[in-house]
Amino acid sequence: MSDDLANRYHDLLEGSYDCVDRIVLNAYFALGHGAGGFRVWWRRWHGDSDADLDNAHLMRLAGRFARRVRAWAQANEVPVIDCKAGERKHLIAEQHLKAHDHSPGVFLVLVAKAPATLFSVKRSKTGVLVNLEKKRSYVNHYSFHIYDPVFGHVTIKMSGHPPFPAQVILNGHEYVAALASAAGIAYRKEGNCFTGVPDPADLAELADTLSSAEAIGRLGQVCDRWIYSACLCFGLDLEEQAAGGFRYGYAVYQLEYSRNLLFKSGREMERVFERIVDRSRTRLDVKTVRTLFGYGQRPRRRSDGDLSPRQAVVIETPSYDLTVFKVNFGLVTLKAYSKGEHVLRFEAVVHNTRQLHLGRVLERFPEIVAKLHGMLDRFTTMLDCVDIAFLPGELLDELPQPARLGASRVGGIDLNKARVRAVLAALGALAPSPRGFTVGDLAERVQQMAGDDDYRVRQAAYDLRKLRAKSLVEKPEHSRRYVVPPDAARMITALSTLREQVLNPILSGVRSPRQGRKPANWTQVDRDYESLRVGMQTLFSDLGITTPVACAAGTTFCRSLAARL
Repeated sequence: MSDDLANRYHDLLEGSYDCVDRIVLNAYFALGHGAGGFRVWWRRWHGDSDADLDNAHLMRLAGRFARRVRAWAQANEVPVIDCKAGERKHLIAEQHLKAHDHSPGVFLVLVAKAPATLFSVKRSKTGVLVNLEKKRSYVNHYSFHIYDPVFGHVTIKMSGHPPFPAQVILNGHEYVAALASAAGIAYRKEGNCFTGVPDPADLAELADTLSSAEAIGRLGQVCDRWIYSACLCFGLDLEEQAAGGFRYGYAVYQLEYSRNLLFKSGREMERVFERIVDRSRTRLDVKTVRTLFGYGQRPRRRSDGDLSPRQAVVIETPSYDLTVFKVNFGLVTLKAYSKGEHVLRFEAVVHNTRQLHLGRVLERFPEIVAKLHGMLDRFTTMLDCVDIAFLPGELLDELPQPARLGASRVGGIDLNKARVRAVLAALGALAPSPRGFTVGDLAERVQQMAGDDDYRVRQAAYDLRKLRAKSLVEKPEHSRRYVVPPDAARMITALSTLREQVLNPILSGVRSPRQGRKPANWTQVDRDYESLRVGMQTLFSDLGITTPVACAAGTTFCRSLAARL
């Protein structure tokens, strides 16, 4: 592992593995993507004639697709379910997959409306084709749920209207599970996560095969194996596909990449993760932390279970509490959550690979995976920086001093100013950003967190120059974005924590000579605060420092003040 978080807790781990999770590929017919190409394809299919290219014939093709699907399903006893808006289709598929005998082929078809690309034909009164217009409309899509011997559960979602655009949905953990079973590697599996592995290194080696260049061919093969013979055949039979030269191209649309830390003790994993969540949620500006409560308590040690590769256990509902927190950066989501007895998972999700600016064709798959791997490294490292902060002894003295950025002289950083503290808090929240952040991003985040609408891009640019001079922020060459180095993230976290969670609470507590009522949940941090409060009162007394003491509510002065108010 290359990230600081995994290295820090290495002694608590049995092992770890990285794995590609959910893969969504767009299947497209390149020639039929535009109006001109669509007409060329139609003429190829119909003997160099487009006399039948009209709206009526296009609708008949969609009707033929629907009739063929239902007729084939009835003949082969495959259920076809019409789904309403809002139904959880993956839950329906999971129920049918349980009852399936895992023989290769289609075991379920779900029908639901979704937007798709259609063509509208306009002809003159004499029948001359005037215009072929491309548009978007809600039409029936058919989700073919297929069991594949290599990739397990595969879903192909296809529109019934030409040019029959489709999506292929796969799961990398299903692929790794099939490889592990074939290699005789035992495992226990909960959903899309391996929660019990005797030798994590062997499993990690299998999982890495889906991140290599060879994965391009494997993904292309599984798509071609089913999309023509099990899906497109209802719209165009094999002869019609050959006559028109209909061939799909594949592009990576969505991708999930996970890092799974397998702890020796479930209790230790829960303790570590709760501490990370507690410290990170405010510093990274995490809006919500969601917990799904299970019905059991994580064991101190690994529970013994059957890890036979022939009967790998797949747990459908969590037995233990599942805590999830995530941060969003545009179309990229970074998540952390616990799985099973002793697995801590970190996940990077790109909802549209266009945001990565790497290209989307299937041949770019290894580069996209490598990019997500780097994002996950940075995310986990920043979590460790936020969790364990660091404050050099000379930093507090050097920050207020002027510095130089290139040939320019810039001012120092005064932590007594509310604006500076707001900027540091915003930097902490932006530190895990996969692609860094812009001046506008910083200004927007300061406005959101501090409520300062007067803080604009001009002020943000000025503050960034001062932060760069102190090496708290870096600007990569030939880029307009900024990044927070790991060491700087630790120092920024320490500065914010020192003022907001150490100095302010202690100085406020010293003013109260008596201990108030204990909180309902008396945590270790509460005990630390109380010990410091009592010790600081003694220290202030020895140093001759007095603090204004709030008057008791029962004194004559307070009663008269309350009466006047």
